Amino acid sequence: MKPGAPQALGETQSTPSSPEDDCPKVGMDCEVAHAHADEQDHDHAHHHNHNHAADRVSDRRRLILALVISGVVLIAEVVGGLVSGSLALLSDAGHVLTDMSSLVLSLLALVFAARPADARRTFGYHRLEILSALANGAVLVGLSTAIVVSSISRFSAPPPVDAKVMLPIATFGLLANLAAIWLLHGAHSLNVRGAYLHVVSDTLSSVAVVAGGALMLWRPGLYIIDPILGTILAALVLYTSFRLLREAVNVLLEAVPHHLDVERVRGEVRALAGIEDVHDLHIWTITSGLYALSAHIVVRPGAEGDNDALLRTVKELLHKNHRIAHSTLQIESSAYEHVSHVP
Repeated sequence: MKPGAPQALGETQSTPSSPEDDCPKVGMDCEVAHAHADEQDHDHAHHHNHNHAADRVSDRRRLILALVISGVVLIAEVVGGLVSGSLALLSDAGHVLTDMSSLVLSLLALVFAARPADARRTFGYHRLEILSALANGAVLVGLSTAIVVSSISRFSAPPPVDAKVMLPIATFGLLANLAAIWLLHGAHSLNVRGAYLHVVSDTLSSVAVVAGGALMLWRPGLYIIDPILGTILAALVLYTSFRLLREAVNVLLEAVPHHLDVERVRGEVRALAGIEDVHDLHIWTITSGLYALSAHIVVRPGAEGDNDALLRTVKELLHKNHRIAHSTLQIESSAYEHVSHVP
């Protein structure tokens, strides 16, 4: 439960204004039950849920197609590497295998995330997407570090490569990876973006292999180019991997989304007619593109009355200005005495 938030924080609509309004449902289902009391709120919630479900279906299709492409590339590079004796191709095949494991993990996360909420998991399984992104980021850091270490070790004695066999297969792998990048580029979830970065890292590796093969074909014996390109590209992947890890960790820590300013949100709500103060304000991310908010709204003396209208106004502001579709709001007077709690 969020600090300072009213009970049953998993409910994504406001605290009922009277005992008879209590919702017997749990979790995100409660939002739908409350929303029927307000047609406009229902339209917002329905539109958001519909879009989020459509995004999941789209991401799932992208992942399946990218997985098929990666499988074809893996077979081609393993066979080509064994036939040509190219360590570069076999190494790139290892990258593709890592991509495939990332894609499978991301696909499973999306499937589980689509499962409905229950009494124990009131927000459903959305966080599996973030856990998958965290795992993908960690694997990327390990893979990139291994590439850097391997590249540095090859500076002193670069192994020979049969460029005539390696180059066409590496080119095929590069084109296939570019197709997978095109598929995954428009993905919506942080989890699929992690898989996307995996494919990008392998594409960068393919670029290095193709460029190195072309140079070695042009200048036989110029094997040093492979570890140089490998070091540079792996460093870039490390940078993007750390960014992915940071974003995933921030979601798990329930940090404020990077595009939102708590004080700005507080000021906008406080500026609404009839509101004296806003406190115990918390904003966090449930999963990619799905934001939640909880707050205590203090009404001005003499403004008590139509709480439903006030709630509607606040929720419309949050949804329109900040894309926050799930909010839990507690309305209270300035005379209300707060029970002390652990912050």
